[in-house]
Amino acid sequence: MNFLSAGFLSEGILKFIQDMGFASITWKQIAMIIVSMFFLYLAIKRKYEPLLLFTIAFGMLLSNLPGANLFHSELFADGHIDWANFVKDAGLIDYLYLGVKLGIYPCLIFVGVGAMTDFGPLIANPKSFMLGAAAQLGIFITFIGACMLGFTPAQAGSIGIIGGADGPTAIFLTSKLAPELLGPIAVAAYSYMALVPVIQPPIMRVLTTEKDRKIKMKQLRSVSKTEKILFPIMITVIISLLLPSAAPLIGCLMLGNLMKECGVVDRLSKTVQNELMNIVVIFLGISVGATATADTFLNVKTLGILVLGVIAFSFGTAGGVLLAKLMNLFSREGNKINPLIGSAGVSAVPMAARVSQTEGQKADHSNYLLMHAMGPNVAGVVGSAVAAGLLLCFLG
Repeated sequence: MNFLSAGFLSEGILKFIQDMGFASITWKQIAMIIVSMFFLYLAIKRKYEPLLLFTIAFGMLLSNLPGANLFHSELFADGHIDWANFVKDAGLIDYLYLGVKLGIYPCLIFVGVGAMTDFGPLIANPKSFMLGAAAQLGIFITFIGACMLGFTPAQAGSIGIIGGADGPTAIFLTSKLAPELLGPIAVAAYSYMALVPVIQPPIMRVLTTEKDRKIKMKQLRSVSKTEKILFPIMITVIISLLLPSAAPLIGCLMLGNLMKECGVVDRLSKTVQNELMNIVVIFLGISVGATATADTFLNVKTLGILVLGVIAFSFGTAGGVLLAKLMNLFSREGNKINPLIGSAGVSAVPMAARVSQTEGQKADHSNYLLMHAMGPNVAGVVGSAVAAGLLLCFLG
């Protein structure tokens, strides 16, 4: 039979060998595959932010497999979608990435985050807003530092937002301002969120005395259901009128919270907390991880982003602690704030609040700071979204 002739078989075998990924793989792709394996190890073995780090790592693995054609960064070059060639050339992850590029996934995650957030401690102690705002200090200090190191203002703003310790916000802003840096910024943001218990305690101890850490705070007042219902509505209106560019994130965050607090849409609240949140996390993680290709990840800029990310996070932690100490200078005895809760102003919820609780109990086993720390913690979520809106307003 002709189709079984030696020539046909030899050509088929040759084509098969040429199409194999082994024939075209580069050392950079091998390095990225190893990096993705390392992140999988951190997610599975060490359980560092596993829900997102796991999917990011696997997306990184898929996009660095030569010949798979799952993701084409050239379709999104220069911050624009090449619609003319999209339908013809796009792979699976290209379609998933549209949710990142168009700002859909981060906003949907904020709906879920809002539905899982209790703003009661913040409402009971409005001074927590100031601590949450102070913890955004790292964003703007790092922005200035990144500009001085040669990054464009848009890139510097995207790097600075890492200091907010809010992965979805970092992804949302970077996808708008500097999509070429999305891979390393997303990896840095989620890696440092996972390392909160490692990075924050030394800074907290250096900036506080033992007497500071032993300060006991009054029990928070109970917050009525009416207050909890009115809060997300008022915050949405006020912030959106002041800073319209922050409306997508703030609006979605408060929508989810209102679903939780109003008590009449429990089915919707449970859906955004569970099914919707899980689906979006899968799509977001895989598509963001896919942007960490060998060409975009293995360069000096990526190393600079990782270093600047630590600086941003450290200054954010310090900002909250130092403002709490400053506020204590003007507070009467008995109304003082334990400075440890200021570090929770970064929006890694609820991990940063737990770190404040742990450090407080090391100083005094009878000191319970968790609920007090949740105030600045959830204020940090709002603060990072507002900071992203400001950067988008000035740099977008």
